[in-house]
Amino acid sequence: MLVMGAASEAAAAASYPLAPGVSVNVRSGPGTHYSVVRTLPVGSSVPIYCQCPGETVSGYYGTTNIWDNIANGQFISDAYVKTGSDGYVAPRCA
Repeated sequence: MLVMGAASEAAAAASYPLAPGVSVNVRSGPGTHYSVVRTLPVGSSVPIYCQCPGETVSGYYGTTNIWDNIANGQFISDAYVKTGSDGYVAPRCA
């Protein structure tokens, strides 16, 4: 999945904190079977450019199949992001 115009969207994307005390693996796609591209350290916040359905994951903020696109080709489970919602808070990824 490709995020077009990431530089221009960076100013528009809201930043959300990760669950407290948790480092989060960033995946190349919306599921744990995708490769880990990096790990976000404890205390990180992330932009959410778009969201998509993927593998269901249980985490700090419950169980969800929503995955957050935080950079081109980089996804984290919404179960570890404090968005204030159990649903989508950003547009669906194309």
